[in-house]
Amino acid sequence: MATASQDDAVVWPEDAIEVGRIVDAWGLQGGIKVVPFSSDPQALFSSRRWFLQPPENKLPTRDAARVPSLLHITQARFQGDVIVANVRDLADRTAAEALRGCRVFVPRASFPSTQADEYYWHDLIGLAVVNREGESLGTVAGLLDTGAHSVLRVAPATSDAASDASERLIPFVAAYVDGVDLTERRITVDWGLDY
Repeated sequence: MATASQDDAVVWPEDAIEVGRIVDAWGLQGGIKVVPFSSDPQALFSSRRWFLQPPENKLPTRDAARVPSLLHITQARFQGDVIVANVRDLADRTAAEALRGCRVFVPRASFPSTQADEYYWHDLIGLAVVNREGESLGTVAGLLDTGAHSVLRVAPATSDAASDASERLIPFVAAYVDGVDLTERRITVDWGLDY
């Protein structure tokens, strides 16, 4: 397991994004099982440095101080619906079991490049949503995966909070989404205020 002096030298990436959780040990030599937050977790496979944080719902214990900030991954692959990873920094199964519940982060820069008209959900959350008339519909609070396509969860703008406006669900498909401008942090949609 990493020592405190090794952890002191770890520089947490500014663009770190949570991509999964450690759910158990795997094997006898310090391997781990991770539940990814994406059905296509290429960010986990493309990064050999996984940054860790203890589970947020756990009370601080002596073991929390032993959670390393960084794991060096030597191999990762799918096994069923989890990812199993060999970790250079973990000596045995007991060390791996101590990491149950830890949150796994990788730098956004490690994510594979997207194709034209492809976006990571993380990049869409927080963008302003306006219709063709330039009227504000709110901001993207999150997305839902329906299997067929994603759906934008658009929270009303704070100025709309006094009104009885509620969250809008807008299918993230070409029929309703005219364009996404990440630079301007805006999504333009074919959607009325009264929908």
